[in-house]
Amino acid sequence: MTPADAREALQFHACVHPDVDDPRWQKGFLGSLRPFTGLREENFHEVMSALRVFAEPLQADMVPREVISTLVGICHFARAWGVEPEGMLRRNDLIGDTDVARLDEWISTISYALTMIMDGDVAEAFDEYDRARRRP
Repeated sequence: MTPADAREALQFHACVHPDVDDPRWQKGFLGSLRPFTGLREENFHEVMSALRVFAEPLQADMVPREVISTLVGICHFARAWGVEPEGMLRRNDLIGDTDVARLDEWISTISYALTMIMDGDVAEAFDEYDRARRRP
C-alpha cells in the first residue's frame, strides 16, 4: 500500500472522502456502522495496514494532520456509536455483545498503535496485533 493509497483508504474508513457515492464510503469502518450492516474484519486490517504505512511520518515533528484526524475520528465515532451503552447501535439493540467486544478490541488496537507510533515505538505499536494475526 502506498502512502496515497493509505490516505485514501483512511478517508473512506472515516467517511470523510469527498466521493460519497463510492461503495468504499458506505462499506468502510465507520460507514458500515451507520447504518449498521455488520462488522467487517477486512476494514480493521486495512486501517491497521494504512497506519503501518504512516508509522514513520507520524513520528516526525510535523505530522500529517489529515492522517491523525481520520484515525482519531474512526476511534471516536466507532466507540460513541457502537461501544458506549447509550450509543445508537447499543441503545437501539442493533449490535450484540460479541460484536461490541470485538469493535472495542479493534478500537483499542488502533488507538494503542497510534499512541506507540507517536511515542516513537513502532515495534511495540504492532507487536500484539501481529502476534494475534499469527495465532491459529
